[in-house]
Amino acid sequence: MGSVELDIQQRQLFVFSNIITYGNAATPEITELIREEIETMWNEPSARLKFDSFWFEVRFKIQASHNPAISPIDIFQNLDPRNNYFRIEEFAHGNISFVDGLNCNSGYFKLENLYKGSTTAAHEYGHTLGLDHPKDLDIRGQGVPGIMYPRGTLVDPQFQYDPTKPAGVTGGTMHPMYRKVKLQDIEALNLHRLDLHGGKAILGEFTNVWHNDHANISPEDFFGSPIG
Repeated sequence: MGSVELDIQQRQLFVFSNIITYGNAATPEITELIREEIETMWNEPSARLKFDSFWFEVRFKIQASHNPAISPIDIFQNLDPRNNYFRIEEFAHGNISFVDGLNCNSGYFKLENLYKGSTTAAHEYGHTLGLDHPKDLDIRGQGVPGIMYPRGTLVDPQFQYDPTKPAGVTGGTMHPMYRKVKLQDIEALNLHRLDLHGGKAILGEFTNVWHNDHANISPEDFFGSPIG
């Protein structure tokens, strides 16, 4: 989720988001890694979009903070569209990182998924902005996979976990580290459809979910319909 703002003078469109982490595995270092990955990857396409006959450069500005003492009520009462809340733990039901649906501002990250270059944070951020997994998950012959392709996608051998494996077997699917944010991903946000005549708009929706540590709850108590 984020706040979209136009700078008419500089011909720039900014997407501002704050990443706020909590949980037993959250640290300032991991939080900064998440921030850097999201900002770097989503700015890589150097996208330009047209508004009212003018071209604007699209820039993502991501801030982050580690807040181990944050409470459920702090998150529940949040009214800032820039804020995104992610619990980080070593254990996650389903063994994946996820967010609380498309167009959201909360989720749960599995620590193992957050190594440098993993692209997990950038992928989940795309969900918070409203992007779903593509329907066609066999993109062999199409080159580098876009950021929203999930694990299990069939790709060219050089983008697999193991390029020597046949497609579809263990090791023969997409390694997430090869995903890239492409111009098509920026265009899919439909920023041009936002009502920006006042200079600002909201991208995404408030979910404001505080997550329990999955190590302390059963799968039956797991809340929500997560998207990984």
